[in-house]
Amino acid sequence: MERIEKMPFKIGNIAVTDKGSVYIIAEIGVNHNGSVNMAKQLINAAKKAGADAVKFQTYQTDQLVTPKSKLAIYQKSTNYTSQFDMLKKYQLNRQEFEEVKKFCDDLGITFISTPFDKKSAELLEEMNVVAYKIGSGDLTHYSLLQQLATYNKPIILSTGMATLQDIQDAVQIFPKHTQLALLHCTSAYPAPYNEVHLRVIETFKEHFDCIVGYSDHTLGIEIPYAATSLGYKIIEKHLTLDNTMEGPDHKSSLNTEDFKIMVKGIRQIEAALGSTVKHVTPSELDTKKTVRRGIYLGKEVTKGHRLSEEDLSYLRPATHIEAKQFKNIIGKKIKCDKPIGSPLLWEDLET
Repeated sequence: MERIEKMPFKIGNIAVTDKGSVYIIAEIGVNHNGSVNMAKQLINAAKKAGADAVKFQTYQTDQLVTPKSKLAIYQKSTNYTSQFDMLKKYQLNRQEFEEVKKFCDDLGITFISTPFDKKSAELLEEMNVVAYKIGSGDLTHYSLLQQLATYNKPIILSTGMATLQDIQDAVQIFPKHTQLALLHCTSAYPAPYNEVHLRVIETFKEHFDCIVGYSDHTLGIEIPYAATSLGYKIIEKHLTLDNTMEGPDHKSSLNTEDFKIMVKGIRQIEAALGSTVKHVTPSELDTKKTVRRGIYLGKEVTKGHRLSEEDLSYLRPATHIEAKQFKNIIGKKIKCDKPIGSPLLWEDLET
């Protein structure tokens, strides 16, 4: 299988790199329930939580599903009888999306959306979005992928419900110069923990030399923490104002407070991961002074006495000769009388 060469990946003015910060996307999707006002509340919440971007879903219902398309299992908790009716209710029009994007621009948070059809892709391109997200369901929608490839914008490609070969085939659609990031994903709502398989990042890094992220559909915040620790550099998580609201994704989303906690935790984990260099940290310096042991005299000794280990005591603090030097002390002669309990000094010893 051919290895895909890596291109620099930048969303707006933020470069996403293997050594940089995790790029956090608040997935609003259709959790606005068709309301621009609710969309703005969610954007505000994402900004306050510290997310880098918000992501919506842009679609024309009649270009996405058939009128009789059945609901997925996770969608059946809604009051709708078909995907068509449900999606039609939550569809935003051009004017509404322009208002939402302007709100994002004014607030200083990046607007991203997933186009589901040609017309929606054209709309987003006319709105000058900085990047495109492709949902897992459209991994094999090559016509749409080819269209998005012509825009020369960064592409975030979700890989739920896919084999490695499926992903390889989809990636080949894009020119080699494309800025591409792959999101590992389990397309279940909520996703069972034992089907998440975060170690897939190792396979992605072996076959695709690109930024690897994770789109999370599990309940809670633990899995995004684990993904951060494993090296995923984009984390996408659904955000809702209320988990009890009607809609397909609210139940498996984070509420605003939990999303804020998740972002804070990710940033703390990033700080904790730190460097590969093992060294004494600034916060350890004072502790080191007080808890490392030095060599003291466990007996009173007189001038000319040749030291044995029985003469030594190892006590805190290590103000003079460290305990690790004991083999260099044994057999040395004392140059002066020393009382019990006194620290041993190099100048006390004959060379």
